[in-house]
Parts: sequence; structure tokens; C-alpha cells
Amino acid sequence: MARLGLFAYGSLVSPASAERTLGRSVSASGPVVLRSFRRRWTTVRDNHGSEKTFARRSDDSLPAHVLGLNLEASDDPSGAPNGVVLELGEEELERLDLRELRYDRFAVTGHVDPPSGLDEVFAYRAKPAHHAPRPPDDAIVIASYAGFVEAAFGALGPGERELYLATTGRPPVEIAEAVLVIDRSIPPGNPRDW
Repeated sequence: MARLGLFAYGSLVSPASAERTLGRSVSASGPVVLRSFRRRWTTVRDNHGSEKTFARRSDDSLPAHVLGLNLEASDDPSGAPNGVVLELGEEELERLDLRELRYDRFAVTGHVDPPSGLDEVFAYRAKPAHHAPRPPDDAIVIASYAGFVEAAFGALGPGERELYLATTGRPPVEIAEAVLVIDRSIPPGNPRDW
């Protein structure tokens, strides 16, 4: 049986986040970097029509879009994103597919540095309909998401938070405190905090 893994570069860097989706304790190998890619704030979700809608805490307004992290191809080795590799079974990858519904899973095995020792490693990148190289009007990044991801990298060890920030950059839109106001059947394991 093939040994499979996932390169995590955002909220799944946190063992607690992965455990919520997988229903078991996880251990990650890393930190690692993913060569030939960069991490950007270019995944977009329609905040009014998706499975969950968030309102700004400051005024209860409903932003039109929410941005999340994404992987994009890159020739610049200095921007290679850091992260971890989670070893998973095929059924667990399918559970993550449900969580990452705006993303496509794709193979990155030869790009993980140092190599993971697994037979195949995957990552997620935004589906074309959810890829926004330029943020749409009235988009936000949910503060709990940005803070959670930053804390996960801080827990990886010395310098990992700083490398995350350096290889990601600041979100190109407002970071807003927001609260879930509509739940339209959020898939199992999909976070409700962002």
C-alpha cells in the first residue's frame, strides 16, 4: 500500500485543525518547504452564497467575499512556502477534499524539501473559479483565520513564523473580525471559525 501525505501550508499546519477534520491525533514531519511554488492570498469565497456567511463584528455588515491562502507556481526559490507534511490514508485525503471544497488536490512529491520519504505527497490549490489573482471588491480576510495560521507557524519552531510571513506577505485586503451568521450545511471537518 502506498504511503501518502499532504503538504500543509495554511491552517492544516496546526495539528488541532487537522485533527478536527481527520478525527484522530496527527503528527507532522517538518518543517519543510515546497519548491517551485509560492503562497498567496488568492483563494476567494462568495460570502453571500457559499456554505457559510460571515459578518463583520464592527458593524454587522456582510462583506461580498472572503480570501484564503493558495499555492501558485513560481520560479523564485526565495518565495518557497514553508509548511509540514501529514501522512494520511486514501480515505483521509477524501475527507480533506470535502473540507477543502474550493481547492483541487494535486501531486507535489518531487517539490517537497527535504523529501518526505512518502510515495506520494499532495497539496491543495484554488480551483480556477475560486482563484483571484486580484482581490474582488469588498473582500476581507477573517482575522481568526489569519491569526490561527500565524500561530500554527509560530508553534513549528524558531524562525518558522517569520518565514511564513516573509513568503506570504500581508493580505491585500482588510483583516476583519468576523462572526459566522449563516450555516448552509458546512461540510464535516470544514472550520466554522473562518
